[in-house]
Amino acid sequence: MRNLIIVFGVLASGLIGCSQQREGRLETPQVAGVNQTSSAPATSPAPPANATATNKLFLDVHELGPGKVTAAAVAGAHQKDLAVQAKYGVDLKAYWLDEKAGKIFCLAEAPSAEALNHVHRDAHGLLASQIMEVLADNDQWQPAPGMKLFLDVHHFGKGKVNAQAVAGAHQKDLAAQAKHAVKYLNYWFDAESGTVMCLTEAPSAEASLAVHQEAHGLMPDTIEEVTEGR
Repeated sequence: MRNLIIVFGVLASGLIGCSQQREGRLETPQVAGVNQTSSAPATSPAPPANATATNKLFLDVHELGPGKVTAAAVAGAHQKDLAVQAKYGVDLKAYWLDEKAGKIFCLAEAPSAEALNHVHRDAHGLLASQIMEVLADNDQWQPAPGMKLFLDVHHFGKGKVNAQAVAGAHQKDLAAQAKHAVKYLNYWFDAESGTVMCLTEAPSAEASLAVHQEAHGLMPDTIEEVTEGR
């Protein structure tokens, strides 16, 4: 699966747009080349957990394009991945599909990004356009049947954010989510590129974004409705 990432058309008039995405501020940003004094409390949130001791955690993105993929086709490709993954020491955890935009996101534990790529190449030849090594908030998320799922992406930039700052912002999201009937299931953080991806159950994209707006004002660059497969 070589081609996918988030394209979202987010909000119509009166809703929160990408132009507001930098209104907020993380508690302990880490800016390249600048020494800063942290204003965080003495008991800062712990960094999110990584993958197993032997494998790293990767999230890849495939962009096939609108009308180029169906849920059934992706499920079939995923089964082919599962059939060959052990050969490369890979453990695929889940995938998310935006069928309308033709985008797929795969989460896996693997010894390297190359190993994950080898699984896709061997299984069906669809390679990712991007592979990120990430940290996860947890490994126990479980979407509720019948609920809408949304995946949003924040591109802060390399050196602009660290794991503790992301964990702190997430705690603020958790404190505000119930007001908007939203449940934050997980997030993933790529320290190399400064990218954060959040997975939520929500009645709408607008509701999911309203949590970010109220909690800290850090709005994502993209958000889209997805389905999850395992």
